[in-house]
Amino acid sequence: MFRLLGLLGGLAAVTDLGTGAAADESLARAVVASRLARALGGDAEAVRDVVYVSLLEHVGCTAYSVELAAALGDDVVATRAFLQADLSTRETLATLVPALASATGRSRLGVTAAVLRHSAALDRGGPAATCEVARTAARRLGLPGPVLDALAHTTASWDGSGVPAVAGAAIPYATRLAHVAAIATLFALLDSRDRATAEVRRRAGKTLDPELAAVCLERADEVLDGIGEVDAYELLLDVEPDPVRLVDPARLEQVARVFGDMVDLKSPWLHGHSSAVADLAAAAGRRAGLGQDALGRLRCAGHLHDIGRAGVSSRVWNKPGPLSASERDQARLHPYHGERIVARVAALAPVAPLVGRHHEHLDGSGYPRGALATDLSIEARVLAAADAYRTLLEGRPHEPPHSATEAADRVRAEVRAGRLDGDAVEAVLAAAGHPGAGRRPRPAGLSPRQVEVLRLVAAGLSNKEIGRRLVISPRTAEHHVQDVYSRIEVATRAGAALFAMEHGLFGGPRDDGSQPGQGDPAAGRDPRRAR
Repeated sequence: MFRLLGLLGGLAAVTDLGTGAAADESLARAVVASRLARALGGDAEAVRDVVYVSLLEHVGCTAYSVELAAALGDDVVATRAFLQADLSTRETLATLVPALASATGRSRLGVTAAVLRHSAALDRGGPAATCEVARTAARRLGLPGPVLDALAHTTASWDGSGVPAVAGAAIPYATRLAHVAAIATLFALLDSRDRATAEVRRRAGKTLDPELAAVCLERADEVLDGIGEVDAYELLLDVEPDPVRLVDPARLEQVARVFGDMVDLKSPWLHGHSSAVADLAAAAGRRAGLGQDALGRLRCAGHLHDIGRAGVSSRVWNKPGPLSASERDQARLHPYHGERIVARVAALAPVAPLVGRHHEHLDGSGYPRGALATDLSIEARVLAAADAYRTLLEGRPHEPPHSATEAADRVRAEVRAGRLDGDAVEAVLAAAGHPGAGRRPRPAGLSPRQVEVLRLVAAGLSNKEIGRRLVISPRTAEHHVQDVYSRIEVATRAGAALFAMEHGLFGGPRDDGSQPGQGDPAAGRDPRRAR
């Protein structure tokens, strides 16, 4: 069994990315909310509910990303500015305009005109979409009714000026408490404790419940103690009252899917992409002979592989023309951000390397690390092939959808270029229903795992290092190595490397005739492309 709060506490970092927040702001907000709830005399259930409400307060942050980016140029920057400003038009403009002008390169006059032109639509559509997505996500995560109701009011205001149009005590208690914690945490991390208390005091009676704000001000030293100075993840796990909420391993994929679907809202072109990659990668992995544990990792990795997209403006993902150098650099970092988020969750740690490597190539021309074939497991290769194939079928703003036949031809061309793994591609195509596709015969009857061991041996890894890479014991790794040596009739690392090269088990030459490691042909390649 896994702690639900442990899973959500790690994955909630996606919402920090999507709102341009300080690192761990969502975790710190939930801790502050729990302390405030206790200071107000709340029972265990009230504390538990407000922890989840505060943690997931911005889980709907991608709901209106497309519209916000289209109107103002950068949804992440705009969201951060809206959260920092109060509801007055004057302050919103003072906060929003310089931030957007700096992020987009537009003039302040142009940004001001865009804000005023679109303000009515944004005021109506954004909050409604945010609340709806937040409530739906909470329902799919199995959270109780009070949490769902509170998240459905996350953009309401004490004075009735928010959405939905309710005021005062008609707003759920957990929502009102989370709002106070949110302002206190945001400005404590952004500036200082004095700034945090000043902002809570200024908003009391307007956006914030004045009684809850008064308690926060009175107990500020207590509720903000250590915020921004100690590990917020550990603090969060300590504040959940007993009994803690648990989920069984079978629910792990459902949690991953919720976050994958949420991030797929960043672009209409991405809708359903993550779940489709998860299904296809798992089906391909089964055809490649992977075991149940590996298939479970593949499914979760498929759902989570693109969660790092949340931190990049929807303007980039929806841009019909070529990306600028800056935009390309932002896009190429999304696997790195995704890996960092997933790695923090102990139950998902084995999935993190797959998330971080889904755009890597066998020849080292991928991103973000330029990893080589020896760094890419069979699972990583299958995930990369599934992602590439699905992207081609779906199309992107700069590239129309391809037919299944065209997509198959394109990914096979990537194999010939030495970027995608041939076995992984054939397994993906077979799983997708292409006639004649299937696992290619391997030299010496090697299994996928044995090919992986052979590559690691050829790279000079010790049995201990191989075991660590494959999550097996050194003794088991030694047995695998000896079996491979016996099958291919060699006894040295050099002999193993020559066998692998002779039979094409490493990345081959590129289309331009260069060899792996020469230059970086991916440097100018659009990271939104399949490959």
